[in-house]
Amino acid sequence: MPQLSPANTPRIGFIGFGAMASRMGAHLRTAGYTITAYTPSGKSPDPAVAMLPSPKALAEQADVVIACVPDDEALAASMYGADGTLAGMKRGSVLINTSSVSPEATSELLEAGKKAGVTVIDAPVSGSTPEAQSGTLVVLAGGSEEDVTNAAPIFDAIGKITIHTGPSGSGARLKLVINGIMGAGLAALAEAVGYGLAAGLDRSMLFDALDQVAVISPHHKRKLKAAKEGDFAPQFPARLMQKDMRLLLDAAAREAVPVPTLAATTQQLSLTRRLSPNEDYSSLIRVMEHTVANDG
Repeated sequence: MPQLSPANTPRIGFIGFGAMASRMGAHLRTAGYTITAYTPSGKSPDPAVAMLPSPKALAEQADVVIACVPDDEALAASMYGADGTLAGMKRGSVLINTSSVSPEATSELLEAGKKAGVTVIDAPVSGSTPEAQSGTLVVLAGGSEEDVTNAAPIFDAIGKITIHTGPSGSGARLKLVINGIMGAGLAALAEAVGYGLAAGLDRSMLFDALDQVAVISPHHKRKLKAAKEGDFAPQFPARLMQKDMRLLLDAAAREAVPVPTLAATTQQLSLTRRLSPNEDYSSLIRVMEHTVANDG
């Protein structure tokens, strides 16, 4: 199979075309690819991108399909059945799954792709909407070395680096590791901020001081700055972060790995999701602020 460059693979179809996918699509269009999309609502944030009426219809017109859906259920609904993506894909074509889904859903899609004669690469991305906007995502690609190399022009258009994580399924597993660290780090930050405020530290001083210390990652510093201003616009919605934490807990339990810190974080994010599902997951900081403000 030749490399999937604009010269020989000009048509890319997106299954799911929300905040992340639409930004990835913009970079692919700049690189010379033609983009179409399918969403259950039939709506697109980019009016220049043609919307197709079903996953099958999209797959029939695409050289490569990129799936970018929120969870296992959405992946299954769009991939399988008479109107599903796999029903419309040609033998020898390529399906790149950038969705953050469970290892089990990833394996199921790989096996279904094999039966359909379709190459499936699991390639979730590390980064939120700012990285998708700037084209600096980190692509976590699971598959054979040949398949990942052939897809490099697509990955290079949307990200700053591609990590070949190993055989199919490895990308999905690494994404859970990364998001677990991200979620637990934010939870620790929110709890520490809660203590500082309850102990009487000036709020502005506290937030500004934490922005200067090396122990907090650049990602979490960005969340802290936004929280200081009360800005919880959804770069990574709480409902999706809580979903990823839930998937990680299940995956760890299957391997008999104890993860008490991640379990506690998942409970905090479950509360955050219930209170503000479509705001950024960093709204957990606001939850802690309100908790200490209302104490006693």
